Amino acid sequence: MLQALRTEVYEAHLELVRRGLVIYTFGNASAVSHDEGLIVIKPSGVPYEEMRPGDMVIADLDGHIVEGSLRPSSDLPTHAALYRAFPSIGGVVHTHSRHATAWAQAGREIPCLGTTHADYFCGAVPVTAALSPEEIDSDYEANTGAAIIRLLDGADPLGCPAALVAGHAPFFWGKSVGDAVHTAVIVEELALMAWQTMTINPAVQPLDRVLHEKHYFRKHGPKAYYGQSREL
Repeated sequence: MLQALRTEVYEAHLELVRRGLVIYTFGNASAVSHDEGLIVIKPSGVPYEEMRPGDMVIADLDGHIVEGSLRPSSDLPTHAALYRAFPSIGGVVHTHSRHATAWAQAGREIPCLGTTHADYFCGAVPVTAALSPEEIDSDYEANTGAAIIRLLDGADPLGCPAALVAGHAPFFWGKSVGDAVHTAVIVEELALMAWQTMTINPAVQPLDRVLHEKHYFRKHGPKAYYGQSREL
């Protein structure tokens, strides 16, 4: 079942390792078939070097296991919540990459301080509010997803494809799990750049809004002109 999607999710995990965004069993990735209402996700606690495509677990959008002999990632309810809320996304990635996680642990959004950031986000990389003790003690992973959904507040998730969960770590999403991995790589670099910039100049201010929007919209939206025409 969903063999191509299983392979895609498996390859996404290998790319996270290649890019240095996960160690040991940290993090997870998933993809969804909205047509079939099924999620493919990493098994819980299995070292990346031991995983195979067939180890990926298949669940429905309510988090019930449909196929697989291993337990799914404990973050499955977070992934499922995002897929239910945002039908436009096809893949979700969660890492504990060093620099992005540091911002999450600090409870700070990653500000846009330069055009590299502006190429990818029309604003800061946002951070959620801290979960309440009641949210933590009840359906913790599902409530993590709810916190991200509240943060986006009905906005197009593809326009802001990442969030830092306060005290925890980042989540990323995209049209595919490959897109989500790409965003994870970019956000880790932006997190490092922002930290180094603020270390060099603690008084630095966010990028001028006109320049910020110029860089963002030359790559995104109906008037984008960066890159090659899709017709070529």
